[in-house]
Amino acid sequence: MPIELIRPADAERAQATVAGSLRRLGFVEGDRLGLCLPTSSWLLHAIGGALRSGVIPVVANNQLLADERAVIRDDADVRLWIDDETQLSQLFEGPTGELAPVPLGRPMHYTSGTTGRPKGVWSGVLSDAEATRLWGEEQEQWQLGPDDVHVVCSPLQHSAPIRFALGTLLAGGTVVLPGPFSVERLAAAVAEHRPTTTFCTPAHLQRLDEHGALGMLSTLRFVAHAGAPCPAALKYRAIDVIGPTLWEFYGSTEGQFTVCSADEWLERPGTVGRARPGRTLEVDADGIVWCRTPSWARWTYWSDPVRTAEAWRDDAFTVGDLGRLDEEGYLFLVGRRSDLIITGGVNVYPAEVEGILAQIPGVVDLVVFPRPDDRWGQRVCVAMVGDVDPVAVRQYADTHLAAYKRPKEVHVVAAIPRFGLSKVRRNTVAAELGLDVS
Repeated sequence: MPIELIRPADAERAQATVAGSLRRLGFVEGDRLGLCLPTSSWLLHAIGGALRSGVIPVVANNQLLADERAVIRDDADVRLWIDDETQLSQLFEGPTGELAPVPLGRPMHYTSGTTGRPKGVWSGVLSDAEATRLWGEEQEQWQLGPDDVHVVCSPLQHSAPIRFALGTLLAGGTVVLPGPFSVERLAAAVAEHRPTTTFCTPAHLQRLDEHGALGMLSTLRFVAHAGAPCPAALKYRAIDVIGPTLWEFYGSTEGQFTVCSADEWLERPGTVGRARPGRTLEVDADGIVWCRTPSWARWTYWSDPVRTAEAWRDDAFTVGDLGRLDEEGYLFLVGRRSDLIITGGVNVYPAEVEGILAQIPGVVDLVVFPRPDDRWGQRVCVAMVGDVDPVAVRQYADTHLAAYKRPKEVHVVAAIPRFGLSKVRRNTVAAELGLDVS
């Protein structure tokens, strides 16, 4: 796959063509456009063109299987669902349409919950003034400008890569798409296009470190990482090799919380930084982290007022993470959401996986849980009670779950360790089953 180079003028024309196509198809402000495709310049232009015409793209992971896609497509009530590149290409035919100066909102991404039902994070269509503030704060935070060349490491199905790529183009900069991540592809893109910025996950840093290639990022103006906790040893190595231009931020599909420079992290190892401008952090009596956010960064769970009410308290929201604040306002996370597995920077919700695997004949009880993984941060595992064959479980998962959701380990056990009213401590299941014993 060749390296794609996107210049701002080319992006402007492509996005305007998308805007014209959507209008001819009958789209109006607030309609949803489903996009479930691999990373490409076309995908980025479709997202940008939709947003700048007031249409909200529902961006789904293209690794999802047909049934998983259908759940999102139907729930979001999209006017058009595109998961074929030939169909996508048709958006780039015909006259151009009018574009707003900036995207009028954020893409809607789906994140599963403890019930296993995916839920969309909906920010709606913003006024011109609110949209300008939303996208302006990203440019101000990272000082994006026309001299920037941003190289994309992560798939454009996720919120952060989209934010950095579109933000760079809006600032007059250039975007480089090397293709699916590999050390070799990134090295070629760096050598040919001399990027100034990138966003990656700890899994990317780990891959680069394994190949002795972290140094290729040392020439960049900044390297931002997020998406999963970064092991301390890896963080120290990355700062030592890349230098003080390594930044971390803590956020979620729902919203952004903090930013942290390399120097701040070295002074307070383990912190994820202080609140982003315009935000205030609080930790309640139960240790749950809340973030007070400006009006342009508000959101709801699509068609789910109950879950929305649980997530918001006045102008502050939470995603259920646990943490503590020091006297200077630096946040230290002490626990991720108990039902969340983060593998390679991608969220996997055990309840969703359990709901699928529970349909396998012979399963009496099961629990999906994480185990540490040197490359991916965590890997998905399952313990099952019943007359089941691990090989058959893997085959079933192959045909019913996207690759990143499939258990990498299948353990058949006599009983699932539970407490209280049949509750399970996912983060201690491996130890309780003796799986952490070397």
